[in-house]
Amino acid sequence: MAPALQHAWLRRGILARLLWPGSVVFGTLAALRRAAYRSQLIKSEKLPVPVVVVGNLVAGGAGKTPVVMALVEHLRSRGLAPGVVSRGYGRKLSDCRPVRPDSSAADVGDEPLLVAQRCLVPVFVAPNRVQAARALLAAHPETRVIVSDDGLQHYRLRRDIEICVFDEHGIGNGWLLPAGPLREPWPRRVDFVLRSGRPAGIPGFDAQRRLAGVAHRGDGTRIELASLKGRRLKAVAGIARPDAFFEMLRAEGLHLEKTVALPDHHDFDAQPPGENGFDLLCTEKDAVKLWRRQPQAWAVPLLLSIEPGFWAGFDRLLDAKLSSPDGPETS
Repeated sequence: MAPALQHAWLRRGILARLLWPGSVVFGTLAALRRAAYRSQLIKSEKLPVPVVVVGNLVAGGAGKTPVVMALVEHLRSRGLAPGVVSRGYGRKLSDCRPVRPDSSAADVGDEPLLVAQRCLVPVFVAPNRVQAARALLAAHPETRVIVSDDGLQHYRLRRDIEICVFDEHGIGNGWLLPAGPLREPWPRRVDFVLRSGRPAGIPGFDAQRRLAGVAHRGDGTRIELASLKGRRLKAVAGIARPDAFFEMLRAEGLHLEKTVALPDHHDFDAQPPGENGFDLLCTEKDAVKLWRRQPQAWAVPLLLSIEPGFWAGFDRLLDAKLSSPDGPETS
C-alpha cells in the first residue's frame, strides 16, 4: 500500500477530502451488500461447528494472524481441535486447497503457511471461505471449531463469534475507503475488540505484542537475540507496517545498519534482499518465503499477550455456542 495513502488516512487532509466522494459510493454499495445478507436476499451458510472470525475494519494489517495463532493454541489447550480457513491473500492460485507445512507461499499465501508451520493444525485456503471450511471439515471431521483468518466482511460464511482487531492507528481519520482506511463504518457490533497500542476512542481488551528473545533459521538453528548485539545487522520486512518491526528490534538493543521496508506480502522469489556481509533479520511471515532463497536469514517471532478477561469472555461465549449450535449468531 502506498505510504502517501497510509499517511493520508491518518487525518482529513487535502488528499483524503479529494477522495471523499469515492467513499460515498463505496459506503453505499457496502451498505446495500450488508442489507442483502441481513434480509437473506443473499444467503449465508452455517457450518456444523462454531465459526470464529478474526478480522479488522481497516485496510492493511492490524495483527490478525498473531491473534489467530493465539486462539488456535488456546483452543488446543482446552482439548478443542481447531481448524483455520483463509483467503490466502497474495497467492497466485484461486482454488481451494489444504496448506501443508511444506507448501509454497505462492500457492497458499504467506500467512496461512505461517499458521500451518507454527501451529501444526489443519489450514485450508479458498476465496470462498465456506468452500474452504467444508473441505477442511471433510478432511478433518474431528475439528470442533473453525477460525477464519480475516473475513469480517465475508458474509457468505455465517459466524458465531466476531473478533475485531485494531492497532495503534485505530480507525485513522474515520472515513471509508478510499478517503480513509475503513471497510465498514465504526462503531459496528462485534463480540470482542482486541487492541494493541491503546488506539484513541477504541474500547476493548489489550493485546501486547513483543519480540521473542530468540531468532531462528529454517534448519532449526536458534540464537539468543541479545547475542546479535554488535554484529552487522540488516533487517527486512514485507508486512503492512515494516517500521514497527524495525523499532521493536531497536528496542531490544540491536543496532540496524540497514533496513529494507517492502510492500505487504512481498514476493522474495522475484526480488530477494542481498546480504552483503550482514546478518539478515526478518519476520516469521517473511521467513516462510525468504528461506527458500536465503535459509541463513534469522526470523524473529512475534509474541502476543492478551489480557485474561478476554479469554474468560471468549470461553463463556464459545461454550454457549458449543452447547447450543443453533443459538443466536452475530449479525
